[in-house]
Amino acid sequence: MSTEVRQMFSSIATRYDVTNEVLSFGIHRLWRRSAVRLSGAREGNAVLDCATGTGDLALAFKRKVGASGRVMGTDFCKEMLDNAPAKAAREGLQVEFQVADAMALPFADATFDVASIAFGIRNVDDPVKCLKEMARVVRPGGRVVVLEFGQPTGLFGGLFRFYSKVIMPTIGGLLTGNRAAYEYLPRTSAAFPAGEKFLALMDQSGSYKERVAHPMTFGTSYVYVGTVR
Repeated sequence: MSTEVRQMFSSIATRYDVTNEVLSFGIHRLWRRSAVRLSGAREGNAVLDCATGTGDLALAFKRKVGASGRVMGTDFCKEMLDNAPAKAAREGLQVEFQVADAMALPFADATFDVASIAFGIRNVDDPVKCLKEMARVVRPGGRVVVLEFGQPTGLFGGLFRFYSKVIMPTIGGLLTGNRAAYEYLPRTSAAFPAGEKFLALMDQSGSYKERVAHPMTFGTSYVYVGTVR
């Protein structure tokens, strides 16, 4: 799956930001700000953002940790990372970026205070291994933060599923030229464990002494926060 996912993101990389903004109505910005707040990151902290894409969450963390803090953004798709340094430079933010696999991070144990991943853990081959690897590079007592889509229920859930299955692939296909990518993304979101089921994956990793799920926008997404053992 990794090779296919890398190729898919490579094909939509240049239009990813614009398409994301249109499809989410800008709500993804609020979700990312919530992830940073719930992470407990403070000025001077070291933060790792896995599957950083074009760097939006990494930049949000850098604003939080300030000049004395360090933020490293990694992604296994080079094309997605290509625009991230220029985006950081435009905002006057010093952020490091590196191509790396979230399941085999090239960092020593306990290097960071916080590690995060936004809308990426459902795309890795082994989510439990990813959760374990992210915890490895975070100091004991530090936090791992996961922002991922959920499966809302009720009337809103029905509307969301229609939007995801019909509207999103149509608009995403028009903006990027790759309709299949925007069929894949909502399909994997709908199938991926959410809420208590995702917390069970965190438990399975054996890496967290505490974990909690914070639903966002009627359960459209969740911010999961795990405290590393």
